[in-house]
Order: sequence, then structure tokens, then C-alpha cells
Amino acid sequence: MKRSRSYLLILALLIASGINFNSWAQTAAVANQNRVPAAAVSHSLLKVSLPLKDNSVRFGIIGDTGTGSEKQHQVADVMLEYRKAFPFDFVLMMGDNMYGGESPKDFKLKFEDVYRPLLDMKVKFYASLGNHDEPAQRFYQYFNMDGKEYYRFTKGNAAFYALNSNYLDKKQLQWLESELAKDTSEWKICFFHHPPYSSGGKHGSDKQLREVVEPIFVKYGVNLVLTGHDHFYERLKPQKGIYYFVSGAGGKLRSGDVRDNSAITDKAFDRDMSFMVAEIVGDQFYFQTVSRTGETVDSGVLPNQRKKP
Repeated sequence: MKRSRSYLLILALLIASGINFNSWAQTAAVANQNRVPAAAVSHSLLKVSLPLKDNSVRFGIIGDTGTGSEKQHQVADVMLEYRKAFPFDFVLMMGDNMYGGESPKDFKLKFEDVYRPLLDMKVKFYASLGNHDEPAQRFYQYFNMDGKEYYRFTKGNAAFYALNSNYLDKKQLQWLESELAKDTSEWKICFFHHPPYSSGGKHGSDKQLREVVEPIFVKYGVNLVLTGHDHFYERLKPQKGIYYFVSGAGGKLRSGDVRDNSAITDKAFDRDMSFMVAEIVGDQFYFQTVSRTGETVDSGVLPNQRKKP
């Protein structure tokens, strides 16, 4: 993880601005008024396959977003259209939230301007840190990290664990074990940047990370692991009883990077950028993966593997 002198400067800027970045939010609402999409979304492709049940847990999943590019805007536009039909309450972020600079202007251009309609709808974004992210992002109000590089929150019958896979020190691992050991949630979901399993040619599986976290996930009954880093979408075959997804194409794409001969892939999509929407209904996890143009490229339902039929 980057921990340069710029980290201290960014931290000072955050504190000096009251951490909440209110001055940015006042101008962000008008940022998209004159923007013309570079590619039209095919609304005939927009189709929600999730059940939309009462009292369910509904959320979005994005990764590697922080470019501020036109294509990132287009992904956000499709997310907005799906949110109108499938009102998810929050979004999980897989890291690499900011590429390049991290000044107040960067946060506005690469996040607030992109997701302003969703923010105005009170959709909350929960971030994890990627290898391109400064630790000071944990103080940014719209990332809802509460000043912590790793944290836990609950929604309905699910507990969500945001981890910092850049720096998995003993303190973080002890915290994770302690929290999981006492967690009685029906769904335990971990999300972070580097994938323990991936079929990417550029990065692929982080085997060193896997050796550290997988025994903990297995021991304490983690159901689902969501990651980014590789700039494509992949649904992995269950590994030691755990569901793994890679969703790292929210702002960048590495076209053709999924290895064709991978034995661990159930479904992959690396031809365009994408995001996910998900719904937990009792013992079922429903998911739908949507491309930048609105096409559904994967969907399905997974049972809670920790419960007997």
C-alpha cells in the first residue's frame, strides 16, 4: 500500500475540510447536467432477474472504479436505471476507488460526479481499499468507513466485512477472527480488493493472501467473498465450500484477460465493463451481473451452504 508523504498531506486536507467534504457536495449535483453519453444504453436489455422480496437485503457491487472516465459514467447510468426497478440500499466497493491523484477535486470528478444521482437517492457506498488507494480514504464521508481501514456492518440477516488486503497484519487478522467467531449472522460476506481465486492473466489468484485468509473463512463459516483487482467479471466455482466472485470492471477493463483454460471458472465476462446487483432472501443469494450497455451477462441463485436443506 502507498504510505508516502502525500498520505500525510491528504490526511491534513481531509481533517481541514471537516472530513465530510461538504464544500464538494454543494457543487457536485450539477456536474452531469451537460454531459453527453458516448454510447447509448440499450434499454431493451434492461431486465431485473432478482425477486425483489419484502425485507430482503438488496445491494450493488462495483470494483476498480476510480477513473472518472466516460465509460465509468455509463456504468453508473445503467446502475441508476437498475436502481429504479430494483431499489438497492447500498453498494459495496472492491477497492481502487481512486486512480492517480486524490485531491478534493479528484474525489469529486471520479466519485461524486459519477454517482451523484444514486447519492441523492440516499444509496450508501461502503468502500474497501485497493493497491491504488491511499489509507486516508477511510475518512471520506461517502465511503462510510468511519475512519477504519477494515470494518464490519450488518444488514438484515447478513454481516459484511470490509478488509484491507493491502496490509493484512496480525492486528487485522485477530480482529477478523474475533468478529467472525461471535457472529451469528446467517450470511457472512467478506469484500476486499485482491482475489484469493481468479483466472486473470495479468494478476490471477493471490495465493499468498489465500493461505492467510482461507483457513479463517473456512473455520468461521464465511459464505461469500467479493473481490476486484482483475478488471473483468468472474464467478468462480465454489472453493472449499465458499462462493467467490471477482467484480473489477466498474471503471477499467482488461479485455480478453480471463484464461480460457481455467479450471476454476464457472462464468466470466471480459468484453466490457460491468457491475453486479444482489439480493439476499432468507437462505438464498440472488445475483445479476450487468454490462455497461445494460446486458445481463450472468445471473443465478446460490443457497446458503452453511445450512442443511
